[in-house]
Amino acid sequence: MQATDDFNPPVGQPETLAPRVRRVLCGNSSAFTYRGTNTYLVGQGSGIAVIDPGPEDNHHLEAILAALAPGESVSHILITHAHRDHSPLANALKARTGAPVYAYGDALAGQSAVMQRLAAAGEIGGGEGADTDFSPDEIIADGGEVSGDGWRLRGHWTPGHFGNHLVFDMDGLVFSGDLVMGWSSSIVSPPDGDLTDFMASCARLRALEPQRLLPGHGAPIEAPQARIDWLIAHRKTREAAILEALQDGPANAASLAARIYTDIPPQLLPAAARNVLAHLIDLMGKSAVAPESDLHQEAVFARTG
Repeated sequence: MQATDDFNPPVGQPETLAPRVRRVLCGNSSAFTYRGTNTYLVGQGSGIAVIDPGPEDNHHLEAILAALAPGESVSHILITHAHRDHSPLANALKARTGAPVYAYGDALAGQSAVMQRLAAAGEIGGGEGADTDFSPDEIIADGGEVSGDGWRLRGHWTPGHFGNHLVFDMDGLVFSGDLVMGWSSSIVSPPDGDLTDFMASCARLRALEPQRLLPGHGAPIEAPQARIDWLIAHRKTREAAILEALQDGPANAASLAARIYTDIPPQLLPAAARNVLAHLIDLMGKSAVAPESDLHQEAVFARTG
């Protein structure tokens, strides 16, 4: 259940995905963003919400504004999370439209206590792609609602991929950000990512019983429950593989990733090692593994039982 070439919409061209919902694809394709960031326009008339305006990209800014029909204007800018492929363009879009920026909080909001300690220690690495300057004008609390012309969205705090991650629910149509995508599983890289939180957030999203997911990258997900079940099972399979590999002796995240992630290009192994590190920290919390010395990104782990 990974990427295929079936999803390849034109960059910068608005496409209607549901009543009052349009997608404009940003041209920032990469190994981590697939075809690019999906920016969504929700509503009609004078109250359009823009979800995830994307990276600093003047061409994409103009494409978002060009997607507005005559008489339409942007009233809200909503951010699922503060990664540089999702949030930075909010400033320029705000300057052009006057619309305030809404999010769960700044780039550090929602970070778990465990990850706060690791970040403070300064030896865990991470921070890839974080928009550290991000700060919203308005806070959307967990369960908070935002509404405009023809739409109402409820935000659900879903940390794991990133501490301040929100999904936005509009009557069963859920904008899922990078929590759940169809083309790939999400990277979880400490200290911005927390696998314990990620698993809980997947379960929480499933409990919402979404009818359809519109992710931050890739195509709409038409069978949300099946996809979430696959992601949870996938993570459990990775956990089992890590524990099995540690039966052969202590190892660090990078060496474990090289042994376990045998189906990815070599250039993606550093990201895979971050995922493995997230699993190891989660397993520490379960008292299943322990580092042989202080916890840092090159720490060697051993099974505890």
